[in-house]
Amino acid sequence: MQERGSVAPIRARRSPGRPAVRGPLLAVTAVAAAAVVAADQTSKTWALHRLADGPLHVAWRLRFLLTFNSGAAFSLGRGVTPFLVAAGVVLLVVLLFLGRSVATLPAALALGLLLGGAVGNLTDRVVRHHHGAVIDFIDVRPWPTFNLADSAVVCGAILLVFTSRDRKAPKPPAATEAP
Repeated sequence: MQERGSVAPIRARRSPGRPAVRGPLLAVTAVAAAAVVAADQTSKTWALHRLADGPLHVAWRLRFLLTFNSGAAFSLGRGVTPFLVAAGVVLLVVLLFLGRSVATLPAALALGLLLGGAVGNLTDRVVRHHHGAVIDFIDVRPWPTFNLADSAVVCGAILLVFTSRDRKAPKPPAATEAP
């Protein structure tokens, strides 16, 4: 049987709402993650050297106080470092997998913040010699002491919730005229 007319070439189909080029969004994710890791590790090195002699009062309830957190968030689960390292690696794999489906700039930034925070804290547990503890030094009483990686994770998670909520928001029904 002979076809009439030209046949369109076979191409990979892309989903509606997804950008044709992912490179720029992946670059935003990578740059944000690298910036968080660099800032986090630099600030922790500063804290180790500057705060070894005692806390530094900054303003009102904010002070810098060197602490070592061997547990999870808010010092829960102390002494389970191997499980926390394994959970951190699993989290990184999941975040890297999610990076393939990033469709907006805010989502790419949120993912970069999450990745950078996870890598920053995982680096402390694996590379630094503090028996698997994470260096925390930002003390805003009455909150628990935290670090820049923790802040990036929280901000990234909040931003990710807002970006996913915007994508899934129901569209208002179309207005119809009454007969």
